[in-house]
Amino acid sequence: MEAEASGEIIDWFAKRVPAGWFTGPPSITADEEIIVVGRLPPDTPPKAVQEFRQKSRSERMTIAAEAEQLFRRKVSWGVAVGDRHELFTTLGLPVMTRLRQRERAVLDTLVAAGVARSRSEALGWCVRLVGDRESIWLDGLQEALAAVGKARAKGPSGS
Repeated sequence: MEAEASGEIIDWFAKRVPAGWFTGPPSITADEEIIVVGRLPPDTPPKAVQEFRQKSRSERMTIAAEAEQLFRRKVSWGVAVGDRHELFTTLGLPVMTRLRQRERAVLDTLVAAGVARSRSEALGWCVRLVGDRESIWLDGLQEALAAVGKARAKGPSGS
């Protein structure tokens, strides 16, 4: 699940991402982190993706540093080629949660089986699995939440 970036963030990056980097405007999502994903031509080979990553690194870092100062969030970059997405470096943020013994046992089983090295990694694995297996349902849920947000914005001000 990704959060759509504000118009301010999208406009800011649109003015700074060099023309010719991507086949169109980059996709930008944001929460505590801003992720900028640009689309490359569908026939781009993996080696060319790595070359793009290296050649654009300095400029991407400069743009990211400026954005991080302005928006007070870390910036990560990636590319999309066809239906494949490759994120370069992204944040792993801690998330506090309370789990019952049965839920902890699930994580401990994943650790014992070598699927994950820790409970934290096992929980991340579970979240990725749900995201992959239930992406259509999650997309529908996000659309419903966006519709609720629009309805609230049109509603009474409460004053």
